[in-house]
Amino acid sequence: MSDALVIFKPDAAHRLAARAGIWDWISSEAGWKLESLAWFKPPKDLIEAHYDFLEGRPFFPWLVDFMTALPLLVGRVSAAPEVLERMRFDLGETRIHQSRPGSLRERYGIAGGVNCVHLSDAPETGAAEVKRWSGFLALDKVRVKLDKSSTKPDHTYHLRSLAALVQAGTHTSLATEMMRDLIAEETDLKGDELQSLYRVILGALD
Repeated sequence: MSDALVIFKPDAAHRLAARAGIWDWISSEAGWKLESLAWFKPPKDLIEAHYDFLEGRPFFPWLVDFMTALPLLVGRVSAAPEVLERMRFDLGETRIHQSRPGSLRERYGIAGGVNCVHLSDAPETGAAEVKRWSGFLALDKVRVKLDKSSTKPDHTYHLRSLAALVQAGTHTSLATEMMRDLIAEETDLKGDELQSLYRVILGALD
C-alpha cells in the first residue's frame, strides 16, 4: 500500500454539489482507504513548495492564490499502486478540455486548473507530498464527514461554456457577471470568502 495526498481544491471544496459528488466517490473506498481528511488553509510557502516544478510559469501566481485563498479539504488515502492509477483514471485528465467523458473532472471541472481535485500521481510523489504536508497538519484521522448529495444546483456545464466565452474575449463582461451569479447559487460562502471564490475561479481565465 502507498500513500497519496488528496486535496479538494476551492472549486470542489466550496461548490457544494461538486463537493458532494466527489465525496461520494472518494468515500466509497473502492479499493483504497481514506486515512484522513480535514479542513486546512495552506500557507503560501507550502503551496509554492508543492508546485515548485511549475514556478516561473505565467499562471504560477494565480495558482498560489487559488490554493491559499480559502480553506481546502486535505487528506491522505492509502492504496496499491494499481488502485492509485485507477483513481487517477476516475479523476480524469488535468486539463478540463481533455478530460475523459464521465470522469470527475469532466463532470465538475470548469476550466484549466480549476479542476476539482489534486491526487498524487505516483507512490514516490505521494510519499513526498504526504511528508511535506504532514509538517503542517495531521494526516492521521478523518475529521470531517461530508454530504453525498446537495440541494444546491450544479452549474458546471453552464459555467464551463461561460468560461470559454471569457477566455475567447466574447461577451466578457456579461459572461463574467453570469458566472458570479451561478457560483453564488452553488455555495454557502458569503462576503469576503465568496469574493475570494469568484477571484480565484475567474482569475484562471485571464
